[in-house]
Amino acid sequence: MLNADLPWLQGPLTDALTRARSHALLVQGPAGVGQLELAVKLAQSWLCEAAAPGQPACNQCASCKLFASGTHPDFQLLLPEALDATARESLGLPFEEIDVKAGKAKPSKEIKVEAVRGLLSFAQATSARGKAKVVVIFPAEALNGVAANALLKTLEEPSGLLRFALASHDSASLLPTIRSRCQPLPLALPERSAALAWLASKGVQGAEGLLDATGGRPQQALAWFQAGLTDAAWQAMPKRVARGEVQALSELPPPRAIDALQRLCHDLLRRSHGQPGQFFAAASLPSPKKAAPLLAWDAELRRASRHADHPLNASLWIEALVAQAQAAMMASLR
Repeated sequence: MLNADLPWLQGPLTDALTRARSHALLVQGPAGVGQLELAVKLAQSWLCEAAAPGQPACNQCASCKLFASGTHPDFQLLLPEALDATARESLGLPFEEIDVKAGKAKPSKEIKVEAVRGLLSFAQATSARGKAKVVVIFPAEALNGVAANALLKTLEEPSGLLRFALASHDSASLLPTIRSRCQPLPLALPERSAALAWLASKGVQGAEGLLDATGGRPQQALAWFQAGLTDAAWQAMPKRVARGEVQALSELPPPRAIDALQRLCHDLLRRSHGQPGQFFAAASLPSPKKAAPLLAWDAELRRASRHADHPLNASLWIEALVAQAQAAMMASLR
């Protein structure tokens, strides 16, 4: 059975199955709400041999059992190398560990043209079980330019029973020609009560604060909790940064540190204009008097984010970020 147990997907899944008019759907919305899981559920439903048209997969037929075991001959899941094992494991599908040996390049975050060419061979073959052939691509924006162009003709003129489910949390970055060949399927943030109930079922403590910290994205809140972040630590972060405590961010990987500071800067800018914060509780935030230092800090953070994956010296880089944040926060209070 797939581990895609996200209760807020039931409505969008039913809607997509009953209203789909195209062979290619584009599941789009904010990250951390289940785009991949919805795309995979669509694929399983299209391949199910017992469900009536427009109905979700039965989870009992031979096709569904093959799908759940990750061995369905008419299904392909196209992911970047860097995401493959993590995404497959989260769905409960078998996966192969990527062996990154010394001297070899790190797994790519892009979906490259070689992967798409392999996919085209799958697309041209006859359906093994005669129901359909389904391709899920996630995240669709990871297709590099060459790979996206290689996919276009098949996406426009699929052979036989071929269907696509593309999933994206940044659909604006897709080639317009890719978007125009897909029927959009928007996926919004789940209702707060549903998200909190799901987080509680996963044993997340301080779920309300972590859900706010992620902007209402329950999957991201769960990932942060499982990585060791507590609501108390998150709420303490603004004051620790204002005191120049590098330890407030030193345990975070550089991209996460930048993301945390950008959320803090965002909330401080809102406070400087008399608006409540979005990611932190009111008691955790100072009340800035000036927006200009915060705007300058925001611009610096955007520049720093371009190098967040490959800082020359991560510890020194974090120290510099904290010093920069402390200076901006102090200047905004004067």
